[in-house]
Amino acid sequence: MAETTRITVTLPTEQVAELKKLTDNVSGYVAEAVARRIRHQLLGADLQKHEAENGAFTSEELAEARSRIFGVDAADGGASAA
Repeated sequence: MAETTRITVTLPTEQVAELKKLTDNVSGYVAEAVARRIRHQLLGADLQKHEAENGAFTSEELAEARSRIFGVDAADGGASAA
């Protein structure tokens, strides 16, 4: 089990009420949200570094990334079937 540290977080009352409707494990829910945000920021920094070193991503590279992430064809223009 990962080491943990207890902290206090202040949230708007309405958010807490909705959060409690979604989960019985508020700490776990918040920890996952924080982890997701950290991953997002680290990925963004990596992408910026790559572009700084190699130039902007091409349309073809972006289409390939969309295809890998979302399972869409480049011809779809990134549109989702959902």
